[in-house]
Order: sequence, then structure tokens, then C-alpha cells
Amino acid sequence: MDNPLKIVMGIETSCDETAVAIVREDGKILSNLVLSQIKEHKAFGGVVPEIAARAHMDHIDTLIKGALDDAQLTFSDLNGVAATSGPGLIGGVMVGMMAGKAIAASHNLPFIGVNHLEAHALTARLTDKIEFPYLILLVSGGHTQILVAEDVDQYKRWGTTIDDALGECFDKSAKLMGLPYPGGPNLEKMAANCQNPTQALEKFPLPTPLKGREGCDFSFSGLKTAIRNHVEKLPAGDLNQDDIADLAYAFQITVGKVIVDRCQNAISQFLSTYGKTTKSPTLVVCGGVAANLHIREVLEDLTKASNMDFMAPPMGLCSDNGAMIAWVGIEKLKRNMLDTLDIAARPRWPLDKGAEKRPGGGVKA
Repeated sequence: MDNPLKIVMGIETSCDETAVAIVREDGKILSNLVLSQIKEHKAFGGVVPEIAARAHMDHIDTLIKGALDDAQLTFSDLNGVAATSGPGLIGGVMVGMMAGKAIAASHNLPFIGVNHLEAHALTARLTDKIEFPYLILLVSGGHTQILVAEDVDQYKRWGTTIDDALGECFDKSAKLMGLPYPGGPNLEKMAANCQNPTQALEKFPLPTPLKGREGCDFSFSGLKTAIRNHVEKLPAGDLNQDDIADLAYAFQITVGKVIVDRCQNAISQFLSTYGKTTKSPTLVVCGGVAANLHIREVLEDLTKASNMDFMAPPMGLCSDNGAMIAWVGIEKLKRNMLDTLDIAARPRWPLDKGAEKRPGGGVKA
């Protein structure tokens, strides 16, 4: 195929989605296949790393072939192969990375080992062509960070969680409420069933960790503990669904308050630092938890009040996918930022390599 636009295959296997996509330099997604493992992990109430890695091995070849077929391309039409090389569940990461390396080696293609977090961070450039610099709230099952994207592979981390990630807090709180896996989306659905929001907030008061403090760090372990305490005080036996709807609503509203408070500090710092160097100051929310509609709403209100633009990926590109991996491949291929085939898989891989370490879960940042 004679096409001047670069085309890259992206492979994502960092957690419980096996995903392969093919993306063109102009941002057109030629194919985007995602195979969820929800059924495999549902009985365990969370992701089991060994099961996830085995499922990736079972399906990766089929998805690679399917992505090429959907795009009506062959390996010879590709200009590069990108694969998640961390952070994530190391067994799964290695499955996708080795598949990508094998394709690159056998077809003499450039290989790009992608930081999974950077893929989330750059999705806004795939979908909306946003220019650097921009402010990021990255919220997922494993990470909660506030960063500035200055360029590809150039990030400043201003805030991170000092204990639990927000996605983890959603999932574990949902589990405490007796909601099925995956917890986050089911908690959001349950919150929508709340009949009396004012009463729910009075009935289930919850803490807002670090709210009102300086800086941009997060803490969610205390909120999760408060959920457990409320659940334990409910009447014995099967949980009343009205109580759970009210508790889920109170949880979601509280999370929104914490996020707004932390992001308000970050917005002030961003406008002070970068306001004169960017034409359209923008806050981007990304990662799996960015699919939560309440979080989107409160952030959109916050940015409007702060004279900033707000951007969130389409729902289908919030959770893990191959298109975001392929896009990082495009960005790096254009800059000749390629990797050799001896690049190692990394369970942890900070975007800001010089960021100060934080205690607890924050060391993942």
C-alpha cells in the first residue's frame, strides 16, 4: 500500500484487556480490537495476574490477525510496532511486548516500547490534536496523578496518591457494598439509583482526605475505611439496595469534592507557570476512571470557572486499548525515538523520572 502517512500497530496487555489496534498518523483509527477478561476474573472479584497472562497468551495472535483484517492491511503496510512495556502486571506486559518484538524482528520494522501511562496521557492528542503543554489528571486502577505534559516523554508530576489509587478505591468500596466486578462502573450505576441525594449525604457522612491542604497529592485509604465502617453498621443480612444506592451516591459525591479541591490547586499552579506559554490552557482527564460521568461533570464545571478548556477521551478510549499504544508509537516514530529489541518489561515506570518519591502507594508514580 502506497501511503505517505505512517501506520503503526499498537499492542496492549498490561492488565485484563487484550487489545490490538492500528492507527494512522493523521489520527484515523483503522482498527481497534479489545477483548475483555471480565468473565475470567468475575468469580475472584478482581484481576488474578496469572489468569490474565494466560488469557493474553491464548488470544493475542487472533487479535493481531483480526486487527490487520479489519484494517485491510498486511504487516508490510506497517511503519512500526508499539507495545506496552510497562507499568502493569509483568506477566501480561511480557506477552504483548514479546509479540510486538517478534513482529518487528520478523518484518524488519521499528519497535517502540510504550509506557502505558504515557499512552493515557497522549490520548487527547490522538482524538483532539491538543498542543503541549497541558495539565493532566490521570486516574486509573493503579495510578492517580496530576501531571503536566510538556512534550512526548517530558512530564512534570505535581501530585500523586500517597496510598490507594482512585480506581482501586472505587473497586474495593464497591466490593464492600456487595456490588459485582467490575466495581467502579457498577458503583456508578448504583449511585444513579439514589432517590434522595440530600438524605444520602446526611445518612452516610464521609471524609474528604487532604481537602483544603496545599499541594496536589491524593489520599483515598481513609475514604475506603469509612465505607467499610458504614457497611458494618447496616442491619445484618442481605444489604438493602436503597442503602447501597445512597452510600454509593455519597461516595461518588465525596470523590468529586476531593478531585475538584486537588485539581483547583493544580490549575492555579499551571496558569501561574504556563499561562503565558499556551494559547488554550487545558485540563485533560484520562485513564479508566475518566469514564465516570460525575467526575467529568465536576471537572468541566471547575475548568469553566477557571477559564480553562476541559478534555476527556471518548468513553471507548478511557479504558485500556491498543489505539492509545499505537498513537504513542506514531508520536515517537516521528521523533525517531525508537527502542532496541532488548528493552525490558517494567512493572513500574514513572513518567516523571525526577519526581520526588512519596510514601506508600505513591512510589508507583
